[in-house]
Amino acid sequence: MDWLLLIATIPGQAGSLRLRFWRLLKGIGAANLRDGVYLLPLQEGLRATLTALCDELIAAGGNAWLIEVPGQSPDVEAVWRTMFDRRDAYLEWGHALGTFVESLAAASEMEARRQVRQLRKDLDAIAGTDFFPGESLDAARRALADTEKRLTRQFAPDEPEAAPGRVALLDRSDYRGRLWATRARPWVDRLASAWLIRRFIDPHARFIWLKDIKDCPADALGFDYDGAAFTHVGKLVTFETLLASFGLDTDPALARLGGLVHALDVGGLPVAEAAGVETLLAGLRASEPDDNRLLDRACDLLDWLLQSYKEDTP
Repeated sequence: MDWLLLIATIPGQAGSLRLRFWRLLKGIGAANLRDGVYLLPLQEGLRATLTALCDELIAAGGNAWLIEVPGQSPDVEAVWRTMFDRRDAYLEWGHALGTFVESLAAASEMEARRQVRQLRKDLDAIAGTDFFPGESLDAARRALADTEKRLTRQFAPDEPEAAPGRVALLDRSDYRGRLWATRARPWVDRLASAWLIRRFIDPHARFIWLKDIKDCPADALGFDYDGAAFTHVGKLVTFETLLASFGLDTDPALARLGGLVHALDVGGLPVAEAAGVETLLAGLRASEPDDNRLLDRACDLLDWLLQSYKEDTP
């Protein structure tokens, strides 16, 4: 493979630039060959980052050269690849995961979910600089997935399993004025799904909150539990299933909200505002024992969030 070689000197008085330089190179996983000489695999994203860094160094009075180096002999390539071995980083991350698992039984749900999000973010950061991934990354991802399942079993033992198949497109007019049912004490996916039903699918929807899903009335449309009319399908959480079922997934603001609900419910791509929204919903649920009132108040929050997304959408 081809490589990028960065040779740089920084003016002695440029302390803040020097610090930013070191942080950037560490963040992208550059290998330090010797003082002022750094190596990275040739990738377009890295080339753009390093080109911008060179321009900044030169503008500040320093020197910088970015050189493309063609593939080397197998022996040289093998040595260079060892400089990007991330096994120690995965090992350290694994220790942090183990510490979390040991404390999980005594943790609150909100704190446990926050820590899992951080562990996922840390793993993504390591993977982002693992240019030659192998078993260490695969093992870490399996361990994180197992931990997320354990967290779900602890705090949401009746969380639905993803159903196979595809989502069929439905006519909203067939779903008006209906009785909708889901598990009691709703959390993110159920609250957001109920909001979506009320705002976009069935404006006159009535909701019942089941302590036992076996008590669901025969005429009710169930959502977000195993065997419900609308639940997790493939990689979609219930909110996303409802979006797809009623052709709402083409709305950019609703699709973005779906990404937020997905991240909070099962993880995945990080969403900047996820932690703040989760904190607000957790406080709301803790302070509101009545599920109907909880939904009413959560609807206000989701209305505001959707409006913010609409304003951010070109």
